[in-house]
Amino acid sequence: MNRGLIVSCQALPNEPLHSSFIMAKLALAAKQGGAVGIRANGVADIKAIQGEVDLPIIGIIKRHHEQLIPYITPTFKEIEELMTTGIEVIALDATFNQSEAFLQQLFLKYPRQKFMADIATVEEGIRADKLGFHYIASTLVKEPLCNFDVLAGLIEHCQKPIVAEGHFDTPVKARKALEMGAFSVVVGSAITRPQEITHKFHVEMLKVIGS
Repeated sequence: MNRGLIVSCQALPNEPLHSSFIMAKLALAAKQGGAVGIRANGVADIKAIQGEVDLPIIGIIKRHHEQLIPYITPTFKEIEELMTTGIEVIALDATFNQSEAFLQQLFLKYPRQKFMADIATVEEGIRADKLGFHYIASTLVKEPLCNFDVLAGLIEHCQKPIVAEGHFDTPVKARKALEMGAFSVVVGSAITRPQEITHKFHVEMLKVIGS
């Protein structure tokens, strides 16, 4: 992975842009805009993106399993599927909702694969760092925690590269994350989800013109 902007090109089945073809074109647009990497969901989207750009890809599979809280690459089944694509990095839920035994087995089963830990707290990041994850990302930080506070804690206490992800949704915020010491910044909805971008404009304008 390179330092800089990583663009998350994802659209779930209920979203207007849900299409591997469209995700590949979003990835191409991201590359033309200066992105140094792509984050993508699902084997079909990943393969389509690989056919369009030569950027490193962080791959995930979002899938709900009964009796499991994690849904970002939650089991070895999803990891095996992602391994078929040859992607550079596989990301997965490494919060305390995921068992440490499962996370330890990753590095025994796939010693040559690089893994990114998606975490929600500094403590989870410290655990992921000790377990041997190659990258640690603030993907799952939720309110009332502040993304910048968690990012600062990760940078201070972890040895592995820290990826700022989750609500770094303006150029100023992304630059600040790099200035703080983040290795890279992942931006998704602010770039690749036009329905959310449109809604932000709509809400602000309603304050003037009314409903």
